[in-house]
Amino acid sequence: MSDHIDDNYYYNDSGMPLLGDEFPEMKVQTTHGPMNIPGDLKGSWFVLFSHPADYTPVCTTEFLAFQERVADFDKLGCQLVGMSVDQVFSHIKWVEWIKDNLDTEITFPIVAANDRIAMQLGMLHPGKGSNTVRAVFVGDPDGKVRLILYYPQEIGRNIDEIVRAVKALQVSDKHKVAIPANWPINSLLKDRVIIPPANNIEDAKKRPSQYDCYDWWFCHKPLEG
Repeated sequence: MSDHIDDNYYYNDSGMPLLGDEFPEMKVQTTHGPMNIPGDLKGSWFVLFSHPADYTPVCTTEFLAFQERVADFDKLGCQLVGMSVDQVFSHIKWVEWIKDNLDTEITFPIVAANDRIAMQLGMLHPGKGSNTVRAVFVGDPDGKVRLILYYPQEIGRNIDEIVRAVKALQVSDKHKVAIPANWPINSLLKDRVIIPPANNIEDAKKRPSQYDCYDWWFCHKPLEG
C-alpha cells in the first residue's frame, strides 16, 4: 500500500477505496438479482458489509442483528447490502435456513462476490484463507465512501454502532458540525454537537460569545431540529 501527498494532491494507488473515495463500480449477482454498486444505490445512504462465510455461527448472529435493525436503517434512508465470496445459491439456501430455523426473514440483498471484488475492497487477508473479513463500508447518496470498519473473523459487529455512525454522518453533513464520542450520550456534552474550531484569530475571539465553550477551540451547542 503506497499513499503519498505531494503539493496538496492526494493519490491512492492501493486499489482499495479510502475515506472520501468514490465507491468502486462493480456489477454483482445478489440474492435479489443483478445489481450495480454503487450505481443502483445512488441517492441513498448504504451500508455494504462482508461476512466470512455462510453457515457460520457468528455470521448468523450478525445477520439476525442487522435484520432486527432494518427499520432503523430505513428511517435513515440507508440500504443494507451483505456480501461474501460464497456463491449465490449458498446465500439463498442460508437465508432459507435462517427463516426456517430462526424465524427471521432476511430482507436485504446478499452479494455473491468473487476474489477480485473481495481483494479490491480489502476483504481478503493473506493469513485467513479464502474467507472474507468482517468489513463495513458506509456510502453516502453520492456513492462516496464515508466510513470503513474492519473486524477480525472471531469478533461479531455491534450493529447499534453502525446505526449510530450513519446517523452521526447525516447530522454532521446537514448541520456542518462534529460529533463527540458516544453521541448522543456523551458523558461531557450529552446530546450536544461540536462547532468546528475557528481557523483565524478574529473568529477565535468571537466564539465564546457565540456558543457555549470550554475554550475558543472547544465550543458546542444543542442539535438544531
